[in-house]
Amino acid sequence: MSAVDTRVNLAGIELRNPVLTASGTFGYGTEFAAFLDLREIGGLVAKSLTLKPRFGNPPPRISETASGMLNAISLENVGVESFLSEKLPALPDEVTVLASIFETDIGRYAEVARRLGESSRIAGLELNASCPHVQSGGIEFGQDPGALGELVSRVRAAVRLPLLVKLSPNVTDIAEMARVCEAEGADGVSLINAVQAMDVDVERGRPVLSNVLGGLSGPAILPIALRMVWQVYHAVSLPICGIGGIATAEDALKFMLCGATAVQVGTANYLDPSVSGRVAAGIRSYALERGVARVADLVGSLEVPSGAPGR
Repeated sequence: MSAVDTRVNLAGIELRNPVLTASGTFGYGTEFAAFLDLREIGGLVAKSLTLKPRFGNPPPRISETASGMLNAISLENVGVESFLSEKLPALPDEVTVLASIFETDIGRYAEVARRLGESSRIAGLELNASCPHVQSGGIEFGQDPGALGELVSRVRAAVRLPLLVKLSPNVTDIAEMARVCEAEGADGVSLINAVQAMDVDVERGRPVLSNVLGGLSGPAILPIALRMVWQVYHAVSLPICGIGGIATAEDALKFMLCGATAVQVGTANYLDPSVSGRVAAGIRSYALERGVARVADLVGSLEVPSGAPGR
């Protein structure tokens, strides 16, 4: 076989290959153009957007941990209007762009989605459901099935673009949250977001981060993410975008075998801004070496014992 079809369809979004870059780790795309031809990857998920520009937490807000990174940047961004007028036009037309959205109020979430839905350059939306819901005492939308359902329903009604919901791993039953998304009209789910964590500076006797708590990402969370992708794949019919510690093609392939249609490279971008291109090339090489004509055929092809969970 001399060719491999690397295309996948993620929730109605046609991607040239299954590799995206994760929101919050790749800026708005142009920052990485000197290191990577953005047309070599499936696309990018831009930094999360709010209605108005947002400033993040004061430093220190990033810290290296064993096999990972802890951050509490707090979703600093330029706001939806600046993104549409300045950041988005700076990207080549051939680049597939997904926009990530978040807010602390359901109505504002819906308004951000509506504004983004007016742009023909945006292929889809990723709804960041791991944000505190101020009207529910600060609990994350993604930790409360009722709040999550209302959020997805309102955003779904506000926009026609393909809608993926980025789920929080900080829950007891990730499959239940995915079922809520499916019931309320989501087109797909992205998982997982960072795992809530903290670290301590024993010399100073203080938390490492000014916010105390942060999100753990990187290789340390990859096995957790694989488990959740596997569980959701066997719980709903929605396509999945797998996220969590991906730094190599082998990492990405693990997610695809467990049921992810596409993947997102996140923390690894900080170490190597060109890594996503190599992940995409590695997936193609894997398929070519094994005589797999379509990369999409790898999705959910993990061989497990007949009595294993999900079978």
